[in-house]
Amino acid sequence: MSTPKTNLFNFNTSTNSSSWQIINDGVMGGVSKSTLQITNDGHGLFSGHVSLANNGGFASIRHQPNFKDLDQFTHVILKLKGDQKNYQFRLKASTQQRQSYVQEFKTNGKWQEIELKISDFYPQFRGQQLDMSNFNFNEIQEMAFLIANKKEEDFSLLIDQIMLR
Repeated sequence: MSTPKTNLFNFNTSTNSSSWQIINDGVMGGVSKSTLQITNDGHGLFSGHVSLANNGGFASIRHQPNFKDLDQFTHVILKLKGDQKNYQFRLKASTQQRQSYVQEFKTNGKWQEIELKISDFYPQFRGQQLDMSNFNFNEIQEMAFLIANKKEEDFSLLIDQIMLR
């Protein structure tokens, strides 16, 4: 018997991409660029260019769901197709938290289901890991994808679904 899955977000042809906010290093003077578009196949396409100019170096998108009662779930499952680059998936239990809870994952150029253990999400603020407990909350009020590989690069990440198991 498989453990039930619950959708956090499912991209499809009727998805309104404006429910995701783009936040790039321009908030700190950088010049990286990114977009989120819905493809004809109904996937979210997070793509752009990360620049190191002006002390930049990241691009991200975030969504603010209001998901409660996480006790029964142990993993976040990402169904996506990347470009063989590393990305981060980030969680916040409250939009008021300064820190994000982060896990990095590597894409392989093919469709993948990546399982991330919720208790392994570690706290980070402005790229620095914090000396605090890992994610141990009962709700999610923010989730995000971020690319910050400390190099100038184009990137492309197709996202189909974000689930809990």
